[in-house]
Amino acid sequence: MSLFSKFRISKPSADRIPEEEVDERYRTLRRRTFWGVTAAYVLYYVCRMTLGVVKQPIIDGGILTAGQLGIIGSAFYFVYAAGKFCNGFIADYCNIRRFMAVGIGISAIANLVLGLAGLLQTWLGIGSIVMTVLFSLFWGINGWVQSMGSPPGVISLSRWYPLSRRGTMYSIFSSTPNLGKAVTMILTGFVVGAAGWQWGFLAAAVAGIIGLVISLTMITDTPESAGLPSVQEYYGEAPAPADSKPTREIQKWVIRHPGIWVIALSSAFIYITQHAVSDWGVLLLQKQKGFSLESATQIIGISEVFGVVGTLLAGWLSDSVFRGNRVTPVIISGILSVAALLGFLFLGGGFWTNILFVAVFALCFSVVFCVVAGLMALDFVPRKATGSAMGIVGISSYVAAGAQSILSGFLIEAGSTGGVYDFTPVAVFWTCSCLLAFVLPVILWRHLKK
Repeated sequence: MSLFSKFRISKPSADRIPEEEVDERYRTLRRRTFWGVTAAYVLYYVCRMTLGVVKQPIIDGGILTAGQLGIIGSAFYFVYAAGKFCNGFIADYCNIRRFMAVGIGISAIANLVLGLAGLLQTWLGIGSIVMTVLFSLFWGINGWVQSMGSPPGVISLSRWYPLSRRGTMYSIFSSTPNLGKAVTMILTGFVVGAAGWQWGFLAAAVAGIIGLVISLTMITDTPESAGLPSVQEYYGEAPAPADSKPTREIQKWVIRHPGIWVIALSSAFIYITQHAVSDWGVLLLQKQKGFSLESATQIIGISEVFGVVGTLLAGWLSDSVFRGNRVTPVIISGILSVAALLGFLFLGGGFWTNILFVAVFALCFSVVFCVVAGLMALDFVPRKATGSAMGIVGISSYVAAGAQSILSGFLIEAGSTGGVYDFTPVAVFWTCSCLLAFVLPVILWRHLKK
């Protein structure tokens, strides 16, 4: 058996489950698969968010500058963007259990190497240029394998759930980034504060190993591979016209669909805003508002919990309250997001005031994220090409996130004089991105949907 064949989508099992056992077995494997991909993707995020926690101690230790950290962060995002596009298309053909496990396993190794490199730098006095190259290389590798996390999760929904439940289940799965960020900010922030920034990467490596085990033990590739009927057969769904077409033909149709590219552009501004707060929010709270590392990570970490709530609400609001209307919840949430972000960036306030700002922002902007970057894209495409749609949206999103990392880093560094930071230029950049994130799809959605 070749390496390629091991990653191909599983063949239907020759042994069929007896009819009287199908319902119980189907529900058990579907539930285990869903929570398996969800838990594993939370730990994917722990392995990708470490750099956002350790920036301040790295800068204060004279190891790297904000500009160098911006370059390192962009290496992740640009490679992730290419990987998101490629792996989205590849994953449509793949065994999602093995695909997801390999990605998080290599991510754990990348974090382990960077943690060990940090310890060696302390002992051997390695220069900043060497550290920049080393971090860019391994953080870039991490970017590629991190792009192997989301496609299996989205594809699992298409393989196991009917269309009538996709919005709700997708909103639950989409809460994983916020939950992963919250775990990273709070727990990794505690580890870094107690033991040093190097141990933040080592803790992430441990999280990655746990994710590897979860992927291999909980995820089932397809119902058919377990001797069960397909999701269409089980729920009695009429086959869509695209179901009989080859996957490659459907993927080509997705690439030509203008709606996907409008959503991709809108998602680019979503990711600029979202990752700006995740990547630089801790540093802003420390340098501009005078918070300690522990308090700053707690503020950002707690806000991500509200992001989980917002993402969970998104599917329910869109499917049940607004009866499939994607535009109305985006308008309401977008306006509130801009107002909360302005308060966080331009007003002072103490610990609880800033928690209020970022909590409202995370809650509302997560609705925008889930509906625009997820449900709107999925509304256009057949089941066989969900990974491809996510790939197109993903490459646009993370190219933008990479550009944000570089531009934000140098805007912050340019505003630094004698240890005093001026975040006004970068704050204007982030606010404009937040506004465009929801205005574009609102203006163009009706035309493209028609």
